[in-house]
This record gives sequence, structure tokens and C-alpha cells, in this order.
Amino acid sequence: MKRIHKERDRLLRRLARVTGFVGAAGALICLLVPGAATPLELAVGSVLCAIVAVLVGLHTARGALLPAFGVVAGSMAIMVMLGTASVIDAATTTAMAVLGGVASASVAISLVVHRRGRLLVTALAAIVLGMIWIVAARSHDLRAVAVATAAGWAACGVLGAWIDRAIRLAADRIDEVGRAHEAERLASELEAQQRQDARVLHDTVLATLSLLAHSGVGVGPTALRQQAGDDARLLRQLRLGAPLDAGSTTIFSPEADNDDDALSTTFESVRQRFARMGLAVNWHGAGQLALPRETLDALLGALGECLENVRRHSGVSEADVTVTDDDRTVRAMVTDAGSGFEPETVDGARLGYAESVVGRLHTVGGRARIFSSPGSGTTVMLEVPKP
Repeated sequence: MKRIHKERDRLLRRLARVTGFVGAAGALICLLVPGAATPLELAVGSVLCAIVAVLVGLHTARGALLPAFGVVAGSMAIMVMLGTASVIDAATTTAMAVLGGVASASVAISLVVHRRGRLLVTALAAIVLGMIWIVAARSHDLRAVAVATAAGWAACGVLGAWIDRAIRLAADRIDEVGRAHEAERLASELEAQQRQDARVLHDTVLATLSLLAHSGVGVGPTALRQQAGDDARLLRQLRLGAPLDAGSTTIFSPEADNDDDALSTTFESVRQRFARMGLAVNWHGAGQLALPRETLDALLGALGECLENVRRHSGVSEADVTVTDDDRTVRAMVTDAGSGFEPETVDGARLGYAESVVGRLHTVGGRARIFSSPGSGTTVMLEVPKP
């Protein structure tokens, strides 16, 4: 907001500078018309117009008030000199109108946004009009000059106030958009965290409960107790709102002191986890790959869910995982020789597939593809981009 107000003041000062320069130059041009002023009046008027222009520049450089008062005083001095002359023609009247309604009124554009700025602008306009009334009472009819002066001050004041209001409304709108964006960002982060928690729960706690519901077929009591203990620690972390950092699960947060060894260490932890649960995992291909932690966690989370599906649904006790990579992509292919199925019959809304595999990879720009048919086993291709 402070920056917006600073830019607003700069815009108003530029506009006031242009208006003031135009007013001073216009008055000088009128004085240069032959017969409009005597040589002395022309000389004095030219000097005063130059002074007015300089004061306009000083005022609009930083918004100082004293030069603004000088602009008004200088313009009034020229108007008094011309208004008290013995003869006033159209050029002289025009010069006075330009000085009163443009040059001196230019300060209203920048002053109107100051504290009590409208009161100050009104007072300065009244002083200029009062001077015109006094000069007109002693010499010539200056009603046209008075009207032009009043109109000029009113126009400049309204212009400055309108720009100020428009910028304030725009700033308020920007604040509203910013707050809405922040709220949306927080909501998206919360939703993403909830989806991540759901994936973790599905891949760990729910998988263990499902195993217990089937009496732990194929899994020893020791492995069940160890897995249940890991799940209990995970639930405690989620309940306390703690992040799923190193050590929370054997799949999602590999315990590796060296980032270069993180992938191979985590692959081994996945293999050991499923070995305890009765599924032998044969690893092939790359053992160390440079991947960001978020991408690595997504890949291994999806990989763990695929292996869990093999253990639960394929009817075999062995699966192969082949890891390959090229310049842009890392691929993990999970293959089993089990019963297979028709991929078209898989419900895309199922949490295990939609979130734990597809959704998890999608968050890091990856994808999953399934190749299977009844009686011919299943192959799942997991792909994530390299940084």
C-alpha cells in the first residue's frame, strides 16, 4: 500500500508539473503578442513566468508546500501587473486567465491529496479570486478571468481528487485480491496436506488393518508387530500435526545421511518391508539417481502402493522392479506374473489408485500407466521428471 501511495504522488506531481509548465508558457506566449504589453511589462512578465516555471518544478520534484505558495504568488504578481495596466486587450486577458486557471491552479492537483489538502486548495483559490475581484474593482472588467480561474482551480482539484480516489480503490481491490489469493493458497496447502495424509494412512495403517482382517496370512507375527508399531508412530505424528520427516515411515522418508545414497537406501528399505510381509522384490537397474526429495517420496510412495497391490491381489509372492532413466525422466516398472486383470474395470476413484499412485505422481509432474490382462500378470509403469 505504501508503494502504491508513493507512485500515486509521483503521478500527481508529474501531472501538476506539465500543467504548470503549460500555464507559464501559455501566459508568456500571450505576452509576446504585439501590443499586449509594454516593453517593461514584457520584461518583468517574462522573468516572473520563468520564476513560476522554476517554482512549479521545485514543488513537483518532492511535493514541498513552500514552492507551491510561490507558484500562486508569482502568478498573482503577473496578473496584478497586467490587470492594473491602462489598456487590456484580448491577449492580456487570456494571459491572466491562463495564469489564474492553469499555472497557479496546477498546484491543486498535487495538494488535494495532502492532509487537509482540499481546505488548502479552497483557500488558495479564494485568495486568487479575491485578488482578481480587487483588481477588477479598481480598473477593468475581469469577469471572464475570474470565471476561467474558478473553473481551472475546480478542474485541477477534481482531477487530483479523482485520481487519488481511483488509485485508492485500485489499491483496496489489490489488497482484496491478495487476501483472496492467500486464503486460496492456504486452502490448497491444507487440501494437499489432507490428501497426503490420506495417502499415507491408506498405504500404511489401512494396509496393516486389512492384513489383520485377513488374519495376517503369509506374514509372521514379528513382522506384524513391527509394522503395527511403525503405524502407531505415524498416527501419533499425524495427530500431533508433526511433519512426516525422516523416520516416520520406511517408504516415504528414507533414513539416509547422504543424499546421493538416498534412493538406493530407500529401495532397500522398501524391499525389506515387503520381504517381512511375504513378498519378494527383485530389484533391477539404476541404484542411485539424483532426484529432489519431494519427487523421490512421490515415486517411492506410488511404488510401495503398487507392490502392496501385488501382495494383496496378484496371488504370487514375487515381483520385479526395474528402474531406468534418461535425460528427462526416471521410470520404475513394477511387474508380476500373477492373475492379472482388465485395467478398464479398475475404478479410477479408488483411493489406492487415484491418490496413492496417480495423484501422488501427478503432484510432481509424473504419471502412471497400467498394462495387464487376466492370466498374464500386470506391469505398472511409473514415471517422474528429472529436475
